[in-house]
Amino acid sequence: MPYIDAGARERLDHGGAPETPGELNYAINRLVDDYLMSKGEVRYTHLNEIIGAVECAKLELYRRVLAPYEDEKRKAAGDVYRSPRAGG
Repeated sequence: MPYIDAGARERLDHGGAPETPGELNYAINRLVDDYLMSKGEVRYTHLNEIIGAVECAKLELYRRVLAPYEDEKRKAAGDVYRSPRAGG
């Protein structure tokens, strides 16, 4: 858990945008905590829902943003892989 300073917490808790990786982590954790609080109690099913949503968000970021970025860099700098299965 990112333990950011009180000023950053205040800014983020009032809708400010994260400016550092720690602040982004804090904002994500606050969103998750709000969701969990709305459920009224901690249950495995609620935690499982959260983990699934976070994992899918991670995968979507990778699929839509990171993979295309890496493809562009591979074309510009050259591939590492030579095997036909890797497209090299």
